Amino acid sequence: MLPDIHLIGISCGLMSQTDETSASEDLNALLERVRACEICKAELPLGPRPVVRAQATARILIIGQAPGTKVHETGIPWDDPSGDRLREWLALDKDTFYDDSRIAIVPTGFCYPGRFDKGGDRPPRPECAPQWHGPILSHLKDIRLTLLVGSYAQAVYLGNDKKRTLTETVAAWKSYMPAYLPTPHPSWRTKHWAKKNPWFEAELVPEIRQLVSKIL
Repeated sequence: MLPDIHLIGISCGLMSQTDETSASEDLNALLERVRACEICKAELPLGPRPVVRAQATARILIIGQAPGTKVHETGIPWDDPSGDRLREWLALDKDTFYDDSRIAIVPTGFCYPGRFDKGGDRPPRPECAPQWHGPILSHLKDIRLTLLVGSYAQAVYLGNDKKRTLTETVAAWKSYMPAYLPTPHPSWRTKHWAKKNPWFEAELVPEIRQLVSKIL
């Protein structure tokens, strides 16, 4: 079972919508409702296109931040260079990575949030996690490993247990196990970060690969 979920910067708890969702609702029906969600439509520059994948049998859960423009276009999560890097960290090919009977992908925000005027994607929309994460995760009872990919996912799920910086949080990964395993976001910026923190690829990535292989 997943542990209780913390929440930072979001006004209501992630489980707040559970009472409105029938406990017996089929996961596929729930995901259809998620993919039809338009609660923040007015705030999305490219319109809503929620991206999420899960089956009740999944054993690994990946919680990232929000889709980029390519993922918005294709509807396939991690269908970009960041996804290539993430799959490299996990030592998984695409067929295995996209097998939602084994790996669930539930981002912090389901839709592309747009970009800042000075560049860089905006944070995930704050409506998604409180509205949908609780109901979805209530169906994922076989999860053995939850990867928190990037600072936004770590802020939501680690709450006050998150360290001062992403580097400190990832370095303290053992203290969050077995509930969560925090990683940096695998964007192009991570190449520079990894050079400054060689322990990540030398020590933690092999641990991640071993865990993933054992679980799958």
